[in-house]
Amino acid sequence: MLPIKDINPTTSRPIVTKILVALNIIIFIMTYFNPNYPEIVYRWGAKPYYILQGKQLETLFTSMFLHGGFVHLLGNMLYLWIFGDNVEDSLGHTKFLVFYLLSGIAGTYLNAFIDPLSTIPGIGASGAISGVMGAYIVLFPEARILTLVAIGYYITTMRIRAYIFVGFWFLLQLLYGFIMIYIPHEGGIAYWAHIGGFIFGAVATLFFKTRIMDRRRRRLEALYYSWPPPTYG
Repeated sequence: MLPIKDINPTTSRPIVTKILVALNIIIFIMTYFNPNYPEIVYRWGAKPYYILQGKQLETLFTSMFLHGGFVHLLGNMLYLWIFGDNVEDSLGHTKFLVFYLLSGIAGTYLNAFIDPLSTIPGIGASGAISGVMGAYIVLFPEARILTLVAIGYYITTMRIRAYIFVGFWFLLQLLYGFIMIYIPHEGGIAYWAHIGGFIFGAVATLFFKTRIMDRRRRRLEALYYSWPPPTYG
């Protein structure tokens, strides 16, 4: 299943989401095509062993803006673009940025605890974006996700409720995460970073859900009584 967009309008422009997407793309171009890319990844990627030792903590942030290829980058940016705008709209621009970064850090730490002796650098925005998805499923479980679905050789689109789409995605992360624990591997996808980011995002949002939804309700009421009402996608 590949998400195309969500059917969930916003009340404000997703400024931070757009900036994050732009930054990730710019940094990818600057680093991936650099002859010293392997050295950049090793220096600025988050290595579990050092993170748990309290060393190279700056990589908790820098690793979120490095990607391992076009598919890695485009996949992450697609999910951030689809789910980020509504979460940013609900939290507000500044809180969304802080939430995004904390989700990424939470994902990195859980991944480090799962494999504490690893010195393989972890890179990518997946943990942070997983946190955004965790918030989305708490705030908008009934929202529809327009999804590209392949049934054998037949490809079609379906509108899938967010709790089904995101819930299925999370179960896959858990499945692959436990498989990776019991099957020796080196490198690959850091599923536990996804899991950690998602759990942090969902729990933090659930804790503040009433306040967040009250803020969103007030914004909707203000827009309802304004004329002409603005429209955002």
